[in-house]
Amino acid sequence: MDIISKEEIYNFLPENLKNKFNITVLEKTESTNLLLKNMALNGAEEGTVVVAGEQSAGIGRMGRSFFSPGNTGIYMSVLLKPQIKPEKSVFITTAAAVAVCRALEKNGVENAGIKWVNDIYIKDKKVCGILTQGNINPQSQEFDFAILGIGINVYKPENDFPDEIKNIAGAIFDKEKDNLRNKLVADILEEFNNIYKDFDNTSYVDEYINRSFIIGKKVDVISGSQVKEATVLGINNDCKLHIEYADGAQCFLDSGEISVKLL
Repeated sequence: MDIISKEEIYNFLPENLKNKFNITVLEKTESTNLLLKNMALNGAEEGTVVVAGEQSAGIGRMGRSFFSPGNTGIYMSVLLKPQIKPEKSVFITTAAAVAVCRALEKNGVENAGIKWVNDIYIKDKKVCGILTQGNINPQSQEFDFAILGIGINVYKPENDFPDEIKNIAGAIFDKEKDNLRNKLVADILEEFNNIYKDFDNTSYVDEYINRSFIIGKKVDVISGSQVKEATVLGINNDCKLHIEYADGAQCFLDSGEISVKLL
């Protein structure tokens, strides 16, 4: 059986991390990000983690919903208190993307690629979305706290994905494996911690760029109601997307209010 369990997650964590994370496991919640935000506002410490087997109102980027059916996925949020400006939050998201790819490789998954800025793809299908949210201190203009949310389609839902995402969404594994979701949660926490513990060192960005499959591809750049076709030239060390529009104009896109759709 592959039932998410607090005890089993701790069993898979290295000894030096068992006291670093305070994990809560729920069968179902509205949104792990929303729940953890409320916990943070009430004094929860960095390293608090909420993991759910199902979400009734999962949150995606730019106000979208995140499909979160029961018994098939991992929906987890991690409370962080980094001393960084909000514009640097992209480094949390990109670090998490690298951590998820590393964790998947630990569990026999090859060729997991990153679509800028926050999605993990396998065989042209999205299997993971990452969302960083936070509260900003008005005096310091730094985060009081940030919440890293990760949603993973581990198995295919019993009734398949909804029609509106069926052509985009995919699952990582065909068959259920004992304790796989617990091990994945532990491996993601371990790999993310490996990067986050030395967060000023952004050497992992090279790995993020190397894992990106969007470089050289044509995309639609979506900003509000405006859609423009462009070619991706690369990703810089600030994790901004270097693109060239059809008229030859080039620019670097910030992840904030921009969405990119592969053509």
